[in-house]
Amino acid sequence: MVPRYARPDMTAIWSAENRYRIWFEIEAHATDALAELGTVPRSAARVLWDWWATNPAIDVAAIDAIEAVTKHDVIAFLTWVAENVGEEARFMHQGMTSSDVLDTCLAVQLTQAADILLADLDALLAAIRRRAYEHKLTPTIGRSHGIHAEPVTFGLKLAEAYAEFSRCKTRLIAARAEIATCAISGAVGTFANIDPRVEAHVAAKLGLAIEPVSTQVIPRDRHAMFFATLGVIASSIERLAVEIRHLQRTEVLEAEEYFSPGQKGSSAMPHKRNPVLTENLTGLARMVRSAAIPAMESVALWHERDISHSSVERFIGPDATITLDFALARLTGVVDKLLVYPARMQKNLDRMGGLVHSQRVLLALTQAGASREDSYALVQRNAMKVWESDGELSLLDLLKADPDVTARLSADQLTDLFDLGYHMKQVDTIFARVFGEE
Repeated sequence: MVPRYARPDMTAIWSAENRYRIWFEIEAHATDALAELGTVPRSAARVLWDWWATNPAIDVAAIDAIEAVTKHDVIAFLTWVAENVGEEARFMHQGMTSSDVLDTCLAVQLTQAADILLADLDALLAAIRRRAYEHKLTPTIGRSHGIHAEPVTFGLKLAEAYAEFSRCKTRLIAARAEIATCAISGAVGTFANIDPRVEAHVAAKLGLAIEPVSTQVIPRDRHAMFFATLGVIASSIERLAVEIRHLQRTEVLEAEEYFSPGQKGSSAMPHKRNPVLTENLTGLARMVRSAAIPAMESVALWHERDISHSSVERFIGPDATITLDFALARLTGVVDKLLVYPARMQKNLDRMGGLVHSQRVLLALTQAGASREDSYALVQRNAMKVWESDGELSLLDLLKADPDVTARLSADQLTDLFDLGYHMKQVDTIFARVFGEE
């Protein structure tokens, strides 16, 4: 975790204090259930909760000192609790194994992280929606292969992003549900030394589902799907970030990141206004995606368990969620303050002498009786002259001067084919699909 790219609420989930707090709740809830079943005295659970209610803080340093000797984190924690609670602490962890605590805790942390990420997505979606409606009918050029294609609106570009991040939210909701599982099944997952009702009790208290069959660990295909989902969200962040970066290029300059008073773009060139935030988002997306492959490689554990996944998850759990949380918040800020230049969009639309209307002329010629092949050739031979003039010539003027074209289409008909508004006639339909009926 790099503090530069971290926000406090998400970082707190991965703190030692939060981890030990969850561990205690797992152990204490399990002890409650064991007491109900008559396996341990009822006083054992009461003593645990009474101590917890009056304990002001978790002594991380003390636990670390014990672990330095035991070389086992769960045993170190249990020893620290026992030193503070006293005799009744011996009834903790009855029939349980370390993975019961570790895996269930990780499930809680990932669901906590998912809840923050879902809130982040909601904020981003709200910002995109607002800007999409603001520029619903702002005409701009659509590009394929980086080359001018046909007119779109800037609102449609943002509507595409809204639909994509809506899908991201749906995926994350599903990934959260899949990862939110509890395993309190004991060594190799057979429940030989602990009743399945203990697992059900702990799961209910922590807001988790029970793992149907857990070997000694929760199956890692669940985790693989979770981190893969984070990777897809990161890719969607990068997609919008790259779009903004391209639009900010000097020769395009249809939109750009907000440049705050006092901000500097370059240590050498005072004129620079660089897309540093979206470039940063591209880099952060790479880091989030980098968690997906090791998560998938952690699915294949030896037999009922090994710990090859453990070191991996100590990295990717905090790093991927903290980084994605930061990236979503940063992208929300970029969208919210994005500077949009409709006049420059119109200038770029007009730059190539009307070439963006070539398809309409092609279709009109076919409707007027020309074959598609002949229609294409007629339009292309005029379009190439405009292209080679770098937009100095007008496609409409050349078409009006071409007798093979005017033999089928009048000057007025040709003029009508160059109406920009024609390309916006279905914008309302698309917006209704994306945002619902207003």
